[in-house]
Amino acid sequence: MNLDRAVMAFAGVMILASVLLVHFVSPRWLLFTAFIGLNMLQASFTGFCPAAMVFKALGVKGGGCAFK
Repeated sequence: MNLDRAVMAFAGVMILASVLLVHFVSPRWLLFTAFIGLNMLQASFTGFCPAAMVFKALGVKGGGCAFK
């Protein structure tokens, strides 16, 4: 798995987890969903993604072109 796919998979898991939290725990978890969306939006413009930095540190290889 390359870095881009790892970041997108992680974002997808976080969004699905937040949807479950909204449904089963509290609607306030929508703030978490909004945070994830805003982080993805800013990463698309700036190329800065904290999750990509963590995955790089964990040894996930690059291969895509979104996060260098």
